[in-house]
Amino acid sequence: MPESKSRKKATYTPPPAKAAPQASPRWWVPVMLGLMVLGLVWIVVFYIGRSANGSTLPLPIDSWNLVVGAALIIAGFAMTTRWR
Repeated sequence: MPESKSRKKATYTPPPAKAAPQASPRWWVPVMLGLMVLGLVWIVVFYIGRSANGSTLPLPIDSWNLVVGAALIIAGFAMTTRWR
């Protein structure tokens, strides 16, 4: 009975290791916290600026102030997901 030829197996080379995640830049945390605080202050000023008789402060984007404040807060929280 004939013998089978031996097959050459490729040598195992492990995949390259992934580099460790780099630390965030030094400005990341102040900007992140600044956006969240600025959004909160923006919303507070909007609600305090409304007086009892319904008049408002002369802010440039009157009815969108809540949206702007929430967007700033959300941007700050989104930055927390990338903080290392």
